[in-house]
Amino acid sequence: MELEHNLAIVDLFNRAFGKPLAAFFGLFGIHVHDPNHFVPDYIVMSLIVAVLLILIFSLATRKIQVIPSSGQSVLELIVQAFESQLTEIVGEEGRKFLPLVATVGIFIFAANLIGLVPGMMSPTSKLNVTVACALVVFFYYHWQGIKSQGPGRYLKHFFGPIPALAPLMLPIEIISHFSRIVSLSVRLFGNIFAEELLIVVMLSIIPFFLPLPFMAIAIFTSLIQAFVFVLLSCIYIAGAVAHEEEHS
Repeated sequence: MELEHNLAIVDLFNRAFGKPLAAFFGLFGIHVHDPNHFVPDYIVMSLIVAVLLILIFSLATRKIQVIPSSGQSVLELIVQAFESQLTEIVGEEGRKFLPLVATVGIFIFAANLIGLVPGMMSPTSKLNVTVACALVVFFYYHWQGIKSQGPGRYLKHFFGPIPALAPLMLPIEIISHFSRIVSLSVRLFGNIFAEELLIVVMLSIIPFFLPLPFMAIAIFTSLIQAFVFVLLSCIYIAGAVAHEEEHS
């Protein structure tokens, strides 16, 4: 089930870039019947969220001062929140994972919120976007585990501590790790989709005042869902890099 979004901004984007992109992909044998609907709405909205965040944080960090301005203070609080979460779960070395974790967390929070703006939609209400975010975390924590321990030592934990149980442990570990993609993506998608659907239903009943309490709750839900995604990401990273100490 999907919500239908007829967004003017998506139509404008496709009119501007749909035909050039369709022509480009046509060079690789990918032919598009309708270039005016070539770029899906969730991709357009994801790009808008990314551009807005780049602009906001570029302006906030343009003039870093010893005595921070209000914008700089807010930015520092955000960074400290992510940093404290990482150091609490991963340890002192968790600070080096800050760029990825903070980027994913802020993007998800902004993507959740933007659907409350009239004429916009939350890209995280589409499973494609949440799966993409989950895959980024999935490959990242495995890569960090391999970097931390080396390929052989990292892959060894998939076979368990007892060699005789390796044929049993390997498929269990593989299923467990791939289920994390499902856990991260479906939880986020389900909550944001349900939230957006509820607001649409309320808008169809009483367009002005009835949806307001639900939109206020949606702000809190957006924050909680971003926090849960970040929390689980930190736990997965901690598990990937902690095996070096466990086996030393």
